[in-house]
Amino acid sequence: MTPQKNVSSNPLKILVAPNAFKESLSAMEAAEAIATGILEVMPGAQITKIPIADGGDGTLEAVVAGTRGKVCKARVLDPLGNRITAEYGITGDGTTAIIEMSRASGLALVPPSKRNPMITTSYGTGELIRAALNRGVKSIILGIGGSATVDGGIGALQALGIGFLDKDRNPVGPGGNGLRALKDIDLSGLDSRLRRTQLLVACDVDNPLLGHNGSAAVFGPQKGATPSMVKELDKALGKLAKLIQRVTGKEISKIPGAGAAGGISGSFNGLLDAQLRPGSDLVFDLLSVKKVVPKMDLIITGEGKIDFQTPFGKGPGMLARLAQRHNVPVIGIAGTIGEGAKSLFDRGFVAIFSIVNRPMELEFALRNAASLMKSISEQIARLLRLRTKR
Repeated sequence: MTPQKNVSSNPLKILVAPNAFKESLSAMEAAEAIATGILEVMPGAQITKIPIADGGDGTLEAVVAGTRGKVCKARVLDPLGNRITAEYGITGDGTTAIIEMSRASGLALVPPSKRNPMITTSYGTGELIRAALNRGVKSIILGIGGSATVDGGIGALQALGIGFLDKDRNPVGPGGNGLRALKDIDLSGLDSRLRRTQLLVACDVDNPLLGHNGSAAVFGPQKGATPSMVKELDKALGKLAKLIQRVTGKEISKIPGAGAAGGISGSFNGLLDAQLRPGSDLVFDLLSVKKVVPKMDLIITGEGKIDFQTPFGKGPGMLARLAQRHNVPVIGIAGTIGEGAKSLFDRGFVAIFSIVNRPMELEFALRNAASLMKSISEQIARLLRLRTKR
């Protein structure tokens, strides 16, 4: 293990930087509960609170809170074409928009009985991007987790002015059916503001667009695709890739991550020059996490479940990796400590605690997450105080 900083200095400089705890606490609410518990026991501790995210659920709230930004609303189409109100965020300096695809085009917006990627569209995501452009932002971060679509992003791109045409030169319809009918792409109507706006896609998977590890095969079934639909969608995405190569010269089919969120990351890269980057990197840059970590004596992070998957793209795991490079110890707090969590002790974590301090129903734990978080944080502080007195 990497040697770590001695945390016995006084006052202790602690970075409190948790992810959201799904269904119970936002990242900021979790940070507030942890900080309150620490200060109850160690009132002299110097605490810096930075709620974090990894590009998935909670990214909007974390970035808005961390930059003192604002939440905006827009009327958009949901995956089934119904008009809804969706939120997006603007950073405190007004330069960057945070858009979560799930707010407009998410699987949670579609009842299980109606999940069908042949008809669900990403159009509303494009409408959110257009709303952000109307506010004059210079960059847009798009989190693509939790989507309901396998339309190659053509719905979102239609909302941004790109023409996707059938054999009769008419606009194709929504979803995978529209993708199947696609014969040509017309870039002449693309919103010109996109050419001077940096577009970053938070992409934490490396699936290619096509094949057995591709978008349709891996992500299609969870969005309602049958085996026959998977074959049709994969074929249609292959046609999309060839058309993109014909009109832009870019080969997207083998780009790592191009298959994420129904192929939207690949088409955005090919047609809009979007950069595909790990979500935690994007968030950490926005919140200046990389500058703060080396100055800390200790980091406390957490999320709903900490297990063997935590180091692979999740916010707390990426934070621990960063901290390890600077010899800053990391303590994790979780709702559940899952399989393989011990492996994290070689990846920057020095201890992991669960907020569940006795047998309890899940509903009770979710409802009382803040007080449980504060309680375990007090216990952590008591251990830290023992060491600082040595």
